[in-house]
Amino acid sequence: MSGAVQAGYAPPTGPDQPAPGRRLRWLLAGTVAWAVLLAVLTWVSVRDDPPTVREQRNLAEAGPVVDRAVGELLAAAGDGGAARLLPDVLQRGCRVTPFADGAALTRGVEVLLADDDARGLLQRVADRLPADWRAGVRVTGEGPVLRADAGEFVAVEGRSTESGRVRLTADTGCRPLGAGYRAPTADGGPEADTVTELLRRFGGAAGPAEVSAAPCPDGATARTATAVSAPGRPDRPTLPGTLSQFSDGALRVRATTELYAYRSSRTVVAERVDGRVRLTVSTVCPR
Repeated sequence: MSGAVQAGYAPPTGPDQPAPGRRLRWLLAGTVAWAVLLAVLTWVSVRDDPPTVREQRNLAEAGPVVDRAVGELLAAAGDGGAARLLPDVLQRGCRVTPFADGAALTRGVEVLLADDDARGLLQRVADRLPADWRAGVRVTGEGPVLRADAGEFVAVEGRSTESGRVRLTADTGCRPLGAGYRAPTADGGPEADTVTELLRRFGGAAGPAEVSAAPCPDGATARTATAVSAPGRPDRPTLPGTLSQFSDGALRVRATTELYAYRSSRTVVAERVDGRVRLTVSTVCPR
């Protein structure tokens, strides 16, 4: 009997061997079922289990942690210079997972120094932060850097941005948006009134003051009011000559033709930006 296979003849698959097409369909169905099961388990875990990574704590939940961290940073910076709150930055469009968009929140504090001892300020801030933040300062190729963990996967960092300026930030990293971030609200109060009054000396304000707020560790509220002057004239007054009369008895932090900062019961910082005066008045957290 010849062992040659006749043309057009397909060997039998046998009773226990499914046809190749059917086997492929079963494999595809099993893969889809496994993917659906993983998605369901992930959803149940995110809904019911306590967060173990930052992707499970959405921005609405992480925002208050950032706000409290900023208050701690303000209090820790304290008498280190002229401190003020920076506007919060919300960056949308980052990827939480390959299938889900998210957003990242960063809030910060800027401190203007009378000298250029950024490392000294960062070390004082690190020493004053809560012990469980495990704050520390190390010297890198870019200069001294403070790093700490404010809890709930909120990262704290501090570094010198230029001579005499230090920026301290609290950052959520990319998170699910949830209900979104709601910044602490506060009316302008005396800070906004002072900004308006001082900017009259430079031709008036271009618009109403914007107010940033943060909760202090002692329960008070820190506020920074910011406004920009209307377009100036060539004979616009100088910063030191105009503001020095308001800073009698205050600690003068910096005084140049382009930047003037002093600290008393409030912190005042004025600087020229694109031919205008940007002025901030802050009430910061006490030590």
